[in-house]
Amino acid sequence: MIYLDYSATTPVDSRVLDAMLPYFTEFFGNPSSVHRYGQRAEFAVETARETTARMLNCQPGEIIFTSCGSESDNLALRGAAYAMREKTGANWILASRAEHPAVTKTLYHLEKYEGFRIEWLEVDGHGMVSPETVSKAICDNTAVVSVMYANNEIGTINPIRDIAEACRSRGVLFHTDAVQAAAYLPVDVQELGVDMMSLGAHKFYGPKGVGALYVRRGTPLFPHLTGGGQEFGLRAGTQNVSYIVGFAEALRLTGVEREKRTAQVAPLRDQIIGTVLEVIPKARLTGHPVARLPHHASFVFEHVDGNVLLTLLDAAGFACSSGSACKTGTPEPSEVMNAIGLPRAWGLGSLRVTLGSGTTSEHIESFLSLLPELVEKARRLK
Repeated sequence: MIYLDYSATTPVDSRVLDAMLPYFTEFFGNPSSVHRYGQRAEFAVETARETTARMLNCQPGEIIFTSCGSESDNLALRGAAYAMREKTGANWILASRAEHPAVTKTLYHLEKYEGFRIEWLEVDGHGMVSPETVSKAICDNTAVVSVMYANNEIGTINPIRDIAEACRSRGVLFHTDAVQAAAYLPVDVQELGVDMMSLGAHKFYGPKGVGALYVRRGTPLFPHLTGGGQEFGLRAGTQNVSYIVGFAEALRLTGVEREKRTAQVAPLRDQIIGTVLEVIPKARLTGHPVARLPHHASFVFEHVDGNVLLTLLDAAGFACSSGSACKTGTPEPSEVMNAIGLPRAWGLGSLRVTLGSGTTSEHIESFLSLLPELVEKARRLK
């Protein structure tokens, strides 16, 4: 099998695993315990927090460790919405329908069960949210705005710094889901100007099951998981020490090696995009042609069932995705395909090809040699 689904998850870097292993066995204490076992575990968590803060250019007290990017999104949106409603009465939340389901489904829930009002921001044909769109939508009752840094499904990079400035000028909290972005884009929160930012380790060669939320000091936030006082009282539960250590080491390596990793995948991505658009009839690139993640190629093919195409690719030895890895097995186009205005005949035929550390030029040559005939076969089978 040739793995071409690095936006779904990445393998754990061996250096990350080496950093994690002692905390499963030798240093297994509970960080909340007073004795030396607990002190050693607490030291590991706080060292990881300091490393994470250094990579994000913030203070350690602004880092909250969570179980994943989705939980980080939930904590940011629910916590900020509740806090701002209590503080000012604001009950509107702004986000685009091109967001990850961790954001959109959280907002649907807040609207249906908690009485919040949601305004869905328009995106352009590339899935991009403009600062002007955000600025026009903000009103006196806006509690929080959430726009993803880079789209998981189509790879588009949003102008986060400008959107953050538009929110700051109106005194509105701004959150970004940077789960896909962190592997390849700068995550300096001072440069970006965000109030909250969500991360997930398994997108940048860390373990599944651990994430983080940056929360700018002074940002009003209610806890969404209550119990003990861990994570500054915002996220109760015994800290997952080994995974937190893995998160920090994976993020550190990502910062150190970002340019090298980008240089490896970007030419291969461009080769895929150029060949597919030239060779395969009735194919379109989805996402922005320039402002896109360097490892990310995504397409739609007219009159193709994306799940059929994935099955054919899998049988041929290629692991790819049809849009979001969190949205599979559905006969309808994803919300992202609808948000960018694709007709159903096109939106059903999405394919996402994402590259990573194990991708070689031979892999891409092999993939491109077979893809055209598999697309035609999928058309016949539809």
